[in-house]
Amino acid sequence: MSGNKTQKQKQGSGSATKEANSLLSETAVPAIVEGILGRCGARGEVTQVKCRILQGFDKGKVMRRNVKGAVRKKDILMLRETQIEARRIKSKMGRGSY
Repeated sequence: MSGNKTQKQKQGSGSATKEANSLLSETAVPAIVEGILGRCGARGEVTQVKCRILQGFDKGKVMRRNVKGAVRKKDILMLRETQIEARRIKSKMGRGSY
């Protein structure tokens, strides 16, 4: 019953991580977190931050971004794109609230 079965081996499993790292380093732009604006998302799983872009076409630009996971001031983010800015967090207070 368990005689002549052979397992297929994954080919190129080590090269996949090399390709991913090279792709990220070619297209990603570093940005430093300057301030934390608040939590957003349905369950508060996303943090909205202000970050300053350190390299690339938009160098020096300060923009608002959403970050998933742990983040604090002076962290370095690797951004895949720097053109689109996150929407502002809507405050819970409406007009006429104090």
